[in-house]
Amino acid sequence: TILGIVIGVTAIIALITTVESATHEMTRQFSELGAGKVSISVSGTALKSGLTEADLERLSALENIESLDPTVSFTRHVSNGQRLAEDITIEGRNAVYFQRTDDLISAGRGLTPMDMDRNSHVCVIDATLRSALYPGEDPLGQTLIVGGQRFTIVGLLSDDSNDVMSVMFSSGDNGKVILPFQAAQRMIHSNSVTSLGVYIRDTDRTDETIDDMEGVLNAAFNYKDDAYRIINLESLLDTMDTMLGMMTTMLAGIASIALLVGGIGIMNIMYVSVTERTREIGLRMSIGAKGRHILWQFLIEAVIISVTGGVIGVVLGITASAVIKYWIGWPVYVQLYSVVLSFAVCTVTGIFFGWYPARKASNLDPIEAIRYE
Repeated sequence: TILGIVIGVTAIIALITTVESATHEMTRQFSELGAGKVSISVSGTALKSGLTEADLERLSALENIESLDPTVSFTRHVSNGQRLAEDITIEGRNAVYFQRTDDLISAGRGLTPMDMDRNSHVCVIDATLRSALYPGEDPLGQTLIVGGQRFTIVGLLSDDSNDVMSVMFSSGDNGKVILPFQAAQRMIHSNSVTSLGVYIRDTDRTDETIDDMEGVLNAAFNYKDDAYRIINLESLLDTMDTMLGMMTTMLAGIASIALLVGGIGIMNIMYVSVTERTREIGLRMSIGAKGRHILWQFLIEAVIISVTGGVIGVVLGITASAVIKYWIGWPVYVQLYSVVLSFAVCTVTGIFFGWYPARKASNLDPIEAIRYE
């Protein structure tokens, strides 16, 4: 009987902890993109493949837009003159990306407005490409050849630098190079922009600002609604929270079935206990015990069984959460409400399923009970 309670409580705590940890990790990933950021993805039309410089200026001129972060992405073979790395993701970024993204650089520096103004041939690489081309060396200050052009490495990306949008743009996991935006555009012989991050000043006016952006984009693409897509990351995060909340409720409901089974087990065991101890009940009543005394005796036994299973289940649930943390590599957050909920359900289960057998015992006739067997 205790085992049924243990399994139910352990399952509830472990499942809720896992889902909450996943929610926290996803929230952190989206938050790293920057508060108040809206992304624009352009598919274009037959006449116009992307946003022009004039379009970007019109967007930048909108009242509530603080800055723009255009992105161009493609793949190339890169070399340091001695070693070659194939199918490397090349991203063109401006200085805004490095200014608005925390913990992006682990060594050196990011790209600056001066690099953009001077059209400097500098770049930033990630740890994967460093291991491939510069094993055991410091890559800072060394030369990297991309598309036949030489760039000086000025920064090294941190291991946590892959945000959600970068993963979407990435073509593989062979490594990544970030170039100044204009240099990347020249490399692919294109002045159009198909991916753009927009930072908003007042997040309370996000919907209004999106409407203004749609006005500019509609004019740019001759009112073709399918030529672009605006992604509001905050709305996306709210939707994700709702979905994960539903998943948590569903998983907790499934785990609660084990508690229900344990509760039925308590009722059966206590019912059997009443039958086996009928003579004991009759003897107690014959020397003065009242019905409420017998009721409380069996009710307390049922609660003790359920609470004991609850305590063991909480310990195993927290242990299981620690194992999950080691397995998935995420920070795991044991939720206090899941522990409190488990204990509350255990207590209610003991009272609810223990009441009927206890009531049956308290209603026994003392004479008939003594004569039993």
